[in-house]
Amino acid sequence: QVQLVESGGGLVQAGGSLRLSCAASGSIPASGSIGTINTMGWYRQAPGKQRELVAVITSNFRTNYADSVKGRFTISRDNAKNTVYLQMNSLKPEDTAVYYCNADRYGLRSMWGQGTQVTVSS
Repeated sequence: QVQLVESGGGLVQAGGSLRLSCAASGSIPASGSIGTINTMGWYRQAPGKQRELVAVITSNFRTNYADSVKGRFTISRDNAKNTVYLQMNSLKPEDTAVYYCNADRYGLRSMWGQGTQVTVSS
């Protein structure tokens, strides 16, 4: 069964950097088939707050970012490895949250990773 496996979270000081990775494991259907991974993205949720979009990237590498992370975060993907990355620079305490990977799939419900904790100290 296909699942998303996240890694790279941790504790850093303000101004530091982290790189999150999310790899889709299992059998990925061929392009154009039901279950094909299309847009992938990162979301985050802080305690007591709603989950919010951080960044997304389409299968042809178009990107979109939340205003709060523009200029600091960079999303990328490696289609051969079915992996999406989030490079986070100049981290701020307000970036502290659980970060979730998401993968939109053709003909199926989107998938979510288990989440990885990012904590930024002042």
